[in-house]
Amino acid sequence: GAMASFIDGVPQDETFLTRLNVVNYDGSVGGNVHLPIGGLTTLGADAQSWGYGLTVLWRPPVELGEKWSYAMSATLPVVTMDVSANVLVTGPGGAQITVKRSDHQSGLGDAVLIPLMLNYNVDPDFNVNFRVAAYAPTGDYEAGRLANTGKNFWTIEPTLALMYLGQNNGREASLFIGADFNEENSATNYKSGTQVHLDGTLSQHFPALGGLAGIGMSAFYYRQVTADSGDGATLGDFEGKTVGIGPVVSYASKVASHDVVVELKWLHETDTEKRLEGDILWLKAVYKFY
Repeated sequence: GAMASFIDGVPQDETFLTRLNVVNYDGSVGGNVHLPIGGLTTLGADAQSWGYGLTVLWRPPVELGEKWSYAMSATLPVVTMDVSANVLVTGPGGAQITVKRSDHQSGLGDAVLIPLMLNYNVDPDFNVNFRVAAYAPTGDYEAGRLANTGKNFWTIEPTLALMYLGQNNGREASLFIGADFNEENSATNYKSGTQVHLDGTLSQHFPALGGLAGIGMSAFYYRQVTADSGDGATLGDFEGKTVGIGPVVSYASKVASHDVVVELKWLHETDTEKRLEGDILWLKAVYKFY
């Protein structure tokens, strides 16, 4: 299959592959910016997280026609979170004061289940992909704690992907369009609004070191389009947005006759509102069993 769909889409020929994701995020907000974290109202939050996810993707022997393929996947993450912020609390006499707090947690994160991944192979260079992901609240969560490895609510995320990889010219162009529909957090009575996001990559691939190397740019746009709600939504609509852009490099080769692809992406956030702003470093390594 094409490398873009091999990294992120439904495989065309293999039936079983694994992917390791390592994601680092380091972000902060200004000292006068309010953010709701863990059921608390914070000012000047600063957070760093590491996520390590193992994805297993299986393409069952289901025949949908020559140009169609179906797959499913599951991702189990381990997360480390370090968060510090000034927390707004009620002091003596009912006055609102801030207390500097920091917290560290590590453990199982929220599992990502994709029971439906459909791919339509328009031609050898172009694929259209649709999937529905469910983020399950398997991570640890406690209201009143700054650092949590889970979000304590289900999220359903349908995504449409358009992926082009020229077999002859080595050019890659991919666009992912997705939306997140969130359940209410029962511990805080806070329901995050619906979020939409676009992720795009433009790369050039070329032969190198006995394999195929790639270099290009990646970007994303994220915006919350409906208001937060619930008794815990004391900060109002709180419709956040952010934009990220940065370089991406990749390398594909064979190891012991099995395909291996490694991709490294750095995204710098800008034009951010009502969210942490920082940098994302994302490493993906894919191993195709058969």
